[in-house]
Amino acid sequence: MAIIKPFKGLRPVEDKIQLVASPPYDVLNSEEARQKAAGNPYSFLHVVKPEIDLDPGIDLYDPKVYQKGRENLDKLVEENVLKQDEKPCLYIYKLTMGNHQQTGIVACCSVDDYEKDIIKKHEFTRIDKENDRMRHIDSLNAQTGPVFLTYRAKNRINELVEQAMQKEPVYDFTGDYSVQHTVYLVDNEELINELVDAFSEIDYLYVADGHHRSASATRVRKARMEANPNHTGEEEYNFFLSVIFPDTQMQILDYNRVIKDTDDFSTEDFVKALEDKFTIEPQTSTYKPEAVHTFGLYINGKWYKLSAKDDSFDKNDPVKSLDVSILQENVLTPLLGITDPRTDKRINFVGGIRGLEELERLVDSGEYKAAFALFPTGIDQLLSVADSGNVMPPKSTWFEPKLASGVVIHKLD
Repeated sequence: MAIIKPFKGLRPVEDKIQLVASPPYDVLNSEEARQKAAGNPYSFLHVVKPEIDLDPGIDLYDPKVYQKGRENLDKLVEENVLKQDEKPCLYIYKLTMGNHQQTGIVACCSVDDYEKDIIKKHEFTRIDKENDRMRHIDSLNAQTGPVFLTYRAKNRINELVEQAMQKEPVYDFTGDYSVQHTVYLVDNEELINELVDAFSEIDYLYVADGHHRSASATRVRKARMEANPNHTGEEEYNFFLSVIFPDTQMQILDYNRVIKDTDDFSTEDFVKALEDKFTIEPQTSTYKPEAVHTFGLYINGKWYKLSAKDDSFDKNDPVKSLDVSILQENVLTPLLGITDPRTDKRINFVGGIRGLEELERLVDSGEYKAAFALFPTGIDQLLSVADSGNVMPPKSTWFEPKLASGVVIHKLD
C-alpha cells in the first residue's frame, strides 16, 4: 500500500514560470549554471545551485552556499515571485518531448514507505551527495527537487489523471531540448481523495531518478523527529516531494561511456582483445546499438559493432544481464583496470540526450581515447532489479525528458 499526500505547494505565479523553472541541479556544472542564469534573477538555479552567486573558487559544500540558497528562496517569496497554495493540493505534470508524452502526479510520498521498502530503490548512494542534499533541504526548510518515481500502471489512476486534465493548466511552457511542461492544479477534494485511495492499492513505488534526494529526505526526517518531543508522524518532514509516472510512459535513453586511455593496448590490440567476449563488426558510419547486448565502440576515428557472446554473461541474473554490467565485467574491469566507475578518473559518462556526435567529438578532440555506446536499459529491467532486492551498476539509466526545478516546492513547515 503506497501513501501519497497532497500538500500546499510553493510555486511561481503564472506569468513568471518561464523565468523561474530551471534544469535540475545535477545536470549542469557550476559554470554551466552560472551562464544559464546570467541576467535572470528569478532563475531557480539561484536556489538549487546557489554557488553561482558566490566566488567561483568557493567549496561547493561551504555553509555559505546553503545559506545563499536560503536567501535566494526567501527573496523569491518576498518579491511575490513564489506563492504558496492556501490548501493541500495535488498537481498533474505532463511532459512532451517530440512524439513522446508522459503524465505524472506531483505529491508527497512517505518516508516510512521508503524505509519499509514499499518505495524500492535500484542504486547505491554516495554519502557526500547525501550530505549535500541533506544540508540543502535542512537549510532551505524545503524540498526543491522532486524524486522521480514510477509504478506499474493502473487504468483507474490513468482515468483519474485524465479527469484532472479537463481544466485549463496553470502552467504550459517550453524548457530545454524543446520539452513542453504542462501542469494542472488538482484542488478538488473528492478527486484528491480518489487519487489517494487509488494509490493505496499500489503495492510498490520505485525510485527511477532521485536516490540521493529521497535518502537525504529520510535523514532530515530522522534528525527532526529526534529533535521534536511532540513528533506525531504527520509533520511535513515525514514526506518528500515526488512526481510519480506509470511505467508504461517512462522513457530511458542510452547512458554512454568515454574512456581516457586503453592502458597498454594499442588500438589494434584493444579491438583484438575484445574478440574473446564479443563478436566484432567494423562499421562504415556511426553505429547506434539497436538491441540489448549490442554495443558501439568508437576509437581512432572508426566505429565497431560489438555483440556480446552468450557465454559472456548470466542471462538469468537481473543485474549481470544488464548491458552496463556486461561492459563492466568484460571490458572495463579485466582489460582496463577500471574497477570502480564511481571514482575512477579514467571514465566519464554521457547521457543519450547529447547524441552519439558528442561521443565522436570527445574522442576526436583527444580528451578521450575511446567511447562505448550502449542500448538503453529497459524499465522492465529496472523493476526486475529492484524487485530482486539488488542494485544496478552506477550510471545505468538516463531518463528523459527531465522534470524542471522550481515548478512546485514542498515546504517543511
